[in-house]
Amino acid sequence: MTMAIPDVMHAKMKKYSEVKWTEVAREAFLKKLTLLETEKDLLRLSAYKRWAEEGEEAHELFKF
Repeated sequence: MTMAIPDVMHAKMKKYSEVKWTEVAREAFLKKLTLLETEKDLLRLSAYKRWAEEGEEAHELFKF
């Protein structure tokens, strides 16, 4: 994967050569993925609960 980073940001990052910026990016990606997966799981749980309460009419809730 290649990323475009604004010149100003890149200049600031270069001041901290001891930081492994690839690892920082990897951790940020993992954090965002975890958040997205958690949100989807919460939506799925909400859909199951509504389906249990409302019955078959709620089948459209399962289309993510």
